[in-house]
This record gives sequence, structure tokens and C-alpha cells, in this order.
Amino acid sequence: MADTERDLTVETADAAPIDAAKGAEIMEKFEKESRTRNFSAKPLVKAGYILCLFFTLYHLVFASGMVSTQNIKHHAVHVGLVLILGFLYYPAYKKASRKKVAWYDWICIALSVAMPCYVFYRYLDWTSTGFRPTQLDIIMGTLLILLVMECSRRISGPALTILSAIFLIYGMYGRYFPSIFQHRGYSWTRMVQYLTCDISGIYGSSVKVSATFIVLFIIFGEVMNKCGMGQFFNDIANALAGHTKGGPAKVAVLASGFLGSINGSAVANVVTTGTFTIPLMKKTGYTKEFAGAVEATASVGGQLLPPIMGAAAFVMAETLGVDYPVIIKAAVLPALIYYLGIILQVQMRATKDHLHGIPKDQLPRIGQVMRERGHLLIPIIFLLYMLIWSGKTVIMVAFWTIIVTIVVAQLRPVSRMSLKDLCDAFVAGAKSTVSVAIACACVGIIVGVCAQTGFALNVASAIVSIGRNAVPDSPAISLFLTLLFTMVTCMILGMGLPSIPSYLITATIAAPALVELEVPAIAAHMFCFYFAMFANLTPPVALASFAAAGLSGGNPMKTGVASVKLALAGFIIPYMFVYNQKLMLENVGLLDGIQVVVTSCVGVLLIAAAVEGYLRGRMNILLRLFSFGAAVLLIDSQPITDIIGVACLLIILALQMFVFHRHDDPSAASAA
Repeated sequence: MADTERDLTVETADAAPIDAAKGAEIMEKFEKESRTRNFSAKPLVKAGYILCLFFTLYHLVFASGMVSTQNIKHHAVHVGLVLILGFLYYPAYKKASRKKVAWYDWICIALSVAMPCYVFYRYLDWTSTGFRPTQLDIIMGTLLILLVMECSRRISGPALTILSAIFLIYGMYGRYFPSIFQHRGYSWTRMVQYLTCDISGIYGSSVKVSATFIVLFIIFGEVMNKCGMGQFFNDIANALAGHTKGGPAKVAVLASGFLGSINGSAVANVVTTGTFTIPLMKKTGYTKEFAGAVEATASVGGQLLPPIMGAAAFVMAETLGVDYPVIIKAAVLPALIYYLGIILQVQMRATKDHLHGIPKDQLPRIGQVMRERGHLLIPIIFLLYMLIWSGKTVIMVAFWTIIVTIVVAQLRPVSRMSLKDLCDAFVAGAKSTVSVAIACACVGIIVGVCAQTGFALNVASAIVSIGRNAVPDSPAISLFLTLLFTMVTCMILGMGLPSIPSYLITATIAAPALVELEVPAIAAHMFCFYFAMFANLTPPVALASFAAAGLSGGNPMKTGVASVKLALAGFIIPYMFVYNQKLMLENVGLLDGIQVVVTSCVGVLLIAAAVEGYLRGRMNILLRLFSFGAAVLLIDSQPITDIIGVACLLIILALQMFVFHRHDDPSAASAA
């Protein structure tokens, strides 16, 4: 071993996890949804607890099929309960009291109770008269819009509320907008009727996915968390990768990927796993910024990883009108390649900087972990089996998976839950749902205005027109420019929003542009989803990266830049599956599948080498540029480009082996 090699073997006792108070502080700073009231009065504490418990039990009973009601009634109850919890737990402004509920909040709560009651009262009249509104309908609808926008402002911040207000103005005064976006304009009465008295606006598709899929899988995630699934993921990741070079970083990637697929919140995932993994990464020798970036990129990637994708898989299946297995098949290979890219960079950084892992005797053993908590995999296996082979609806599958999880948890003392534990998990599920559900309700305003005015089609035409007019004689370049404009649109629209509402907005506004260019719908939606998620990584609004920087003590902007570099393969993957649907395993034979997997892995390896400046040894700037150029060739998986890309990898290896070969010491590093 070279004399310059640092002995960075970590003693786990010296790399203590970040305390819970610090984690809670980070959550409050970067995830507005966590800034809730903490009541001082016991009656309020009990009332909130009972209301959250009722919220969860109502949705479980509805999912079980024991009680059925018309969609708009169920959606109205869902939104009403979310509004009540929102105004109960979230203060109106930052300096407002968190110990008690202000008088104006009680008024909002009373109005929130009235909204579903009014829908039940008017439902028969609406259906019999074709949803013709009365003056009282318009008043109540206006109040509903204002309540949703105010509650969204409190919970998710001003961005979504401002965007909704802009769309409302656009809906009313469309005749004054530039010609490409111009429409005749609608009266306030027509707008309110469309948005609140039908299933096209607030009570429409976005709330439907919140009231059915999202709430159930959030409850499932909280139950799994309560019975120790997070600890199981950490332990199994440590057992698998903790002892390897730079092991703590690989543990962060694996644990965050596993957990992120279930919980669906990038910031929450960063705080949950990062409190353990980031101190270990720093102790091993990774810089503060790189440690934070690893945690952020892995946490965001969890929402791209089947089987649950933070509930996005089910939302996408519902939006596209396809079966769940179709989404899983399309998502699995791109997600694995994304994680391969992160792992390769972590490995290269560890090898380049001589970073060790954790001694095996300080790590849990796989057999021990599986004996203690391996039974917690049963609910996930059950979920996959039911979704793919049972033929049951997603709602019914989610309900029975929650029941199976509760039963399976009782099999071992380490995961066993008391009735109080189960109730606490249900309450946590209700509170976690509020932020996503209210965002979905607010998104309903945007989606409703888009449907009423044709805005989405206008945006699609504008994006396609810009792409085509830039290079009119080159369809390939036009498609690339359209993809580029769509990417920017998705990342702007996804800034600071929860993953599902972000996807719903981008799928409504940006995806039609790609479909118009004959990109398959599933590839178009997945493209939009990827870049909506990456808004959590890219400055200036990189919530996951900034949260990770808060835990690591690194510079937030530098952590954001490091996150983009780590996730660079992820930024290229959506272009790959647009140009070549074989990456999504569409109509792929065995040989084609092998070709796609091999060339994708080669491409990711070349990207990692270009970013880290290391393959078999350190790479100079020319080799790094050459490596990146070779990776770009593999985006469009054609035989000639694949052959050239693989040949470039062999050339780089040969150059490093026979021309630039050194014993990777500081002097050789500077020479190379």
C-alpha cells in the first residue's frame, strides 16, 4: 500500500448518528410540511389525535369496499378532512403561535366542515340538472377555492398558490394573453362551476389519486416504518456494502433507495437515513458536500425505483390508463441504471482517495438481520404478487397489504406493535397525507383551468413549434430541442413541490408536447416525472440537497452542484428511453435486452469516469471529455453508435494501461 494512503478505517462509535432534534430542525427548515403546531392544551392534543385516527380509518373502510359512495362525495370528504387537519395543525404565518389555534383558524375549520356537507346536500340536484349552479353554489365554490389555496400556502409555501392564482386569472382573462395562449375567457361563475361543482377541477383526477392510492400507500409506509422497516433497510445495506471501499456511501445509496421507494418524500428520506449515514461518510473521509450529495441523490432516486416509486407508479398507471405491471416494467431498468451511476462514482471516489469501509466485525451480519427482521419483506412480496398476478384493484391491494403488514409485524418481538403503536402509525399517516393531498387539491385548480381553456395543448404546440422552427430540416435536432425545453419546463414546475403533485402538473402541461412528436405516452410521462423529481437536486431550489447539506454541515450550493454531478447519469437516462424504448423493455427480445443493458451500463461507467476523472487510474481533462463524448454516443442505441461507444471505453482502458499507467501516487496523479 502506498505511503500516502490514509488509514480512514471508521470506528462506528465515533461516528454517532445526528440527534433527533437536529433532524427535526432540518426537516422544518427545508420541508414546510413539517412545521406543525404542538398544542399545549390536552383537549386539543386528543382532538387532533382522534381526528387523524378517524381520517385514516375512514380511508381504510372506503378502500375495503365495505362502504361505497359516488366519487365526488368521497373526494369532497377527503378534501374536507384534509382542510380541517391543515387549518388545525398549520399556523397562518411563521411567527404565529404553535401552541393554540387562532380564532380565524376556527372559522376556516368550520367552513372546511361545511364543504363536504354541502356536496352531500346538493349532489342529487347537481346530477339531475347537469351541474347547473345556483348563486349559493358559486359562493360555496368560491370559498372552497380560497380555502384550498390558503391551506396550500400554509403547508407547501406560496409557489403552488401563486401558480394557481395565475391560472385562475388566465382562465378569466385569456383573451388578453399573447395569441398562442389566447382563448375567449370565462366568467367567474363558469370557472367556479367547472372547478367545484363537477369532477373536473378540485374534486377531479388529482384529488382522486390522493383519496385512493396516495393516502393508502402513505399509511402503508408509516406502518412499515413503525414496525422497523427503516432499521431493517439500514442493517441490510450495512451488511451488504458497509465493509467495501467507501462502504458508508454505498450503504446510504442502498438504504435510501429502499426506503425512498416506499415513503415518497425526498427530504424526509434524507433526514431519516442521512442522520446515520452522513456522519459515517464524513468519518470515512468523504467531504461534507460529497456526503450530502450522495444522500440527496439516493433519496430522490427512491421515487424512481419500483415497486412503489413513492406511489407514483399507481398514479402514472391511472393517468395513462394502463396496468400497473406496465409501469413497473418501464421503470425498473432506468432506475437501476441511475443507481448504478451513483454507486460507480462512489466507488471511483473511494478508490481514488483511498477510502476504506467499516470493519466487518463492527457490522451486522446478513443472516442475523434476516432472522430478526427478514419477515418484514413478506408484505412487499405480497404487494408485488397481488399487483401483478391477482387481478385485484390497486385500492384493494393496498388495503390488504396494510392488513398483512400489521399481521406480519406481530411475528417477531423486534417488530411487534401494540394497539397504541398502530394508532400512532395511523395518526402519522394522516398527518403525512395532508401535505400531499392539499397540494393535489390545489393542482386540481391548475389541471381544471388547463382542461377548460386548452392551455396544455397550447403549451405543447409552443414547445414543439420552437423545437421545429429552430432547425426545420432536421427532425432529430428538433426532437432534441423539444426534449430540452420540456426538461426545463418540468424542472421549473417541479421546484419545491411534493413529488406526486409535481408529476401531475408536468404530465398535464409538458407531456403533451412529447406525445405530439410521436414519443410513446409512457416515455413522455416518465421523462416528465424524472425531471420533476430532479428539481429537488438542482439549485437554486434544491430542497433535498440543501437538507442534506444541513445534516453534513457542508455548503448548500456546493452540495447542490455535487448532487447534480452524482445524478448526471439520471439526467441523461430520460433522453435514452425517449430515443430508444428498449430501455423501458418495450417489445424487447432476449438479445436486444442484453444489448440495451450492456450498452447502458457502459454509458453510465463512462459518465462516472468523466465526472470523477478516474477509471483504472486518474484521467486528465482530455480523457474525461473523450469519455463523456463516448457516453453521449450511447444515448441513441444504434449498432454503429454502440460499437463506437464500447470501442471508446476500450481505447481509454488501453491508454491508461499502456500510456498513462502509474502506481497511482501523488506524483503520478499530477502527471496524468
